[in-house]
Amino acid sequence: MILVHPPVAKPCEPPAGIAKLLGAFNSNGAKCKILDANIESLRHILRGPHIPNDSWTHRASRNLSPHLNFLRSWAAYGHLARYKRAVLDLNHLLQMAVNSKGLRLSLANYQDLELSPIRSADLTRAAERPEENPFYPYFEKRLRQVLEVNTPSVLGFSLNYLSQALCTFAMIGFIKRDCPGVKIVLGGGLVTSWMRRPSWPNPFRGLVDVFVDGAGEHPLLAMMNVPRGAEKIDSRPDYNTLPLEDYFAPGTILPYSSSSGCYWNRCRFCPESAEGNPYHPIPVDRVMSDLDILVEKMKPVLIHLLDNAIPPALMEKIAAHPPGVPWYGFARISPHLTDPDFCRALKESGCVMLQLGLESGDQSVLDEMQKGIDLGRASQALKTLKKAGIATYVYLLFGTPMETMAAARKTLEFTVRHHDEIRFLNLAVFNQPAFGRETRKMETKEFYEGDLTLYTNFSHPRGWNRNLVRQFLDKEFKRHPAIAPILRRDPPIFTSNHAPFFVMAKGPEVFRDDEHKEEGERLRNLF
Repeated sequence: MILVHPPVAKPCEPPAGIAKLLGAFNSNGAKCKILDANIESLRHILRGPHIPNDSWTHRASRNLSPHLNFLRSWAAYGHLARYKRAVLDLNHLLQMAVNSKGLRLSLANYQDLELSPIRSADLTRAAERPEENPFYPYFEKRLRQVLEVNTPSVLGFSLNYLSQALCTFAMIGFIKRDCPGVKIVLGGGLVTSWMRRPSWPNPFRGLVDVFVDGAGEHPLLAMMNVPRGAEKIDSRPDYNTLPLEDYFAPGTILPYSSSSGCYWNRCRFCPESAEGNPYHPIPVDRVMSDLDILVEKMKPVLIHLLDNAIPPALMEKIAAHPPGVPWYGFARISPHLTDPDFCRALKESGCVMLQLGLESGDQSVLDEMQKGIDLGRASQALKTLKKAGIATYVYLLFGTPMETMAAARKTLEFTVRHHDEIRFLNLAVFNQPAFGRETRKMETKEFYEGDLTLYTNFSHPRGWNRNLVRQFLDKEFKRHPAIAPILRRDPPIFTSNHAPFFVMAKGPEVFRDDEHKEEGERLRNLF
């Protein structure tokens, strides 16, 4: 079996999903190979050819190798303006290589203005015409090579994001046409969401032979004749065969998930709850053993804990037994984070950043969302983490059914009061899930046209509709003098995946406005 991580997703760390499956295959003596087609195909397109018909393309093409080397060096993460120039130049080269007004390609996204990843007919069309996909010159050669060398009976695709869907189906279409005897398996987070809809019609008969809903270890091992009940499932991920030196980071990032689902699992409108995903943690001692072994093998510069929320028991264990490598991930705002001694221990264990889903600065909104967050505790946690030296990446959500403009302004006020404690910000506009018990209570209407859409539009019960939310964010929230500098710190494209490096790197974390402008002028003159 060969498992493929398709384009396009952020190419900064190895894909955790197929690495975890490979670990399970290894533990059970089953043959499996994995292929990160995302990093390979992006590098293939970046190598050109590029037609330098303008000064930007000419300069970016000339600096391709220096930019790639720069993003893989620590120097990039002490100079935000130079980092932004490198990332934006690489994005520009990708778009110029596509050379089409109907396609948008970046280091983190793929968009076709004619084909939609939420319409099954469009995905089928992508499969019927794979040569129209801009990655075709890469995967036509690479997949054929992989199939000839390994002669697999099964080829699996890990489809997690909408940005991967059209390219995934183009690759499937090529395989079906070129190697019709190979069985196609499709799984991953996005596929699971499709299949958890109230009625899953499977519009891809003839293209996809097997769909995998949820964790793939059991069904995939069964396909390789490993008896059900005899499998060894709790296996360490295996990243050894992936091109660890090629990812866009100043060293290897080790992604690791200690659980699936969410241990809180009470928030209204939560996809985990709507899809019925239970919480399954790996025993803490096993997690620590896995991390020790993986750190020894991979020599990472950073551990990325992928949990929806790192369990407090695991944070306590890490604080007591540091992994020896800096780490970061999502955490709930719990009493632990208001304890100065605990936060200092986290810092000493290597914690450089915590991602906090605060969502709102209005207590009534948080209570109605059933977030289990007290704003007084959140305030104390932000201050305690800052004092301990742990950076925070705070996530805010606007336009929920329980929010009003007055409540949004309370979020603005809370953010302003804590601007010194918030290192990075993520601002999102609420999308109403198309299914689930909360959706049945709402007056909904078509949002995105497509039979695979996961979200729906709704009439806000308090009149706080999306256009008003966006106006508030653009004209009021983002322009506040205490908030604008926080937003400017955010690494473009890579956002939270690269933010820890800016915390860790020596040198200025961000240029002041005048320094940023001066550096930008200097770079333009240099290139």
